[in-house]
Amino acid sequence: MNSKWTLSIFLGFLALLIIAQNAGVMQFRFLFWHLSASRIIFLTLVFSLGLILGFLWGRRPRRRS
Repeated sequence: MNSKWTLSIFLGFLALLIIAQNAGVMQFRFLFWHLSASRIIFLTLVFSLGLILGFLWGRRPRRRS
């Protein structure tokens, strides 16, 4: 395994550990929306969004100058 995969696995495990320790209820307010849910749900959504955006950013074509 190369160092990139090792670092990715370590960071993923660390993120899951942080998510598992934050099981309390959180209130989210944005403009006129009010949402109460577990922190696990919010953190998982933010982590997943970051993974998807990072994957798409890495796959974008490079410009040659």
